[in-house]
Amino acid sequence: HLSSWLRGCIQMLPGGAVARTLHFQAEDFLRRRLPARLVTQSRGRKWRSQQDEWRTRNKTVLTYIAAAGVGMIGLSYAAVPLYRLYCQASGLGGTAVAGHDTEQVATMTPVKERVIKVTFNADTHASMQWNFRPQQTEIFVVPGETALAFYRAKNPTDKPIIGISTYNVVPFEAGQYFNKIQCFCFEEQRLNPHEEVDMPVFFYIDPEFDEDPRMARVETITLSYTFFEAKEGQKLPLPGYSYN
Repeated sequence: HLSSWLRGCIQMLPGGAVARTLHFQAEDFLRRRLPARLVTQSRGRKWRSQQDEWRTRNKTVLTYIAAAGVGMIGLSYAAVPLYRLYCQASGLGGTAVAGHDTEQVATMTPVKERVIKVTFNADTHASMQWNFRPQQTEIFVVPGETALAFYRAKNPTDKPIIGISTYNVVPFEAGQYFNKIQCFCFEEQRLNPHEEVDMPVFFYIDPEFDEDPRMARVETITLSYTFFEAKEGQKLPLPGYSYN
């Protein structure tokens, strides 16, 4: 009521400037007379509103982060097998091409004037207790001609061990022309205590190797295998890396 009365009196005063000055002074007077608890309550409600808004925003951000994390974990589990299949099909990253065209093998013409030396490398992971080595250090082949090589693995321990291998070809660009008809890669191999086995690799180099300008100076190709102990939850490394 005091506020309404003061405003009415101010409006009745003559002179616009004087009226406005008195109006502001009256407003200041009213603010000073208001109980402090009303101001505190107003500020408290505003602060709680801001806190609720911040909590809502934080929950939304955390939800997005959690969803992104779950998605990336799923992709990481799928990346290795998908990438491996792609490399085997395309020869990317020095991975030899898996599978072969039977008709092509039967009809391809060897490029006799292009002799390639193929060397063989064998490695085992630090946790793998097998003895693993190639039976030959090198052989000479020509594009369009099949060849057979052997690796030997032995389990010198007193317990059965299951192994699985990865492989790659160096130089990497030659991987698309290195075709394996038969090999032991990416398949579990079980060796009983003190058992020793020979593992064949039947392969050929595509005749188109000789037509690729990038292969003009390539005279040596290295086929490398690495054996890992097959354990539950263990992930094999991506193919396409040399283990020398």
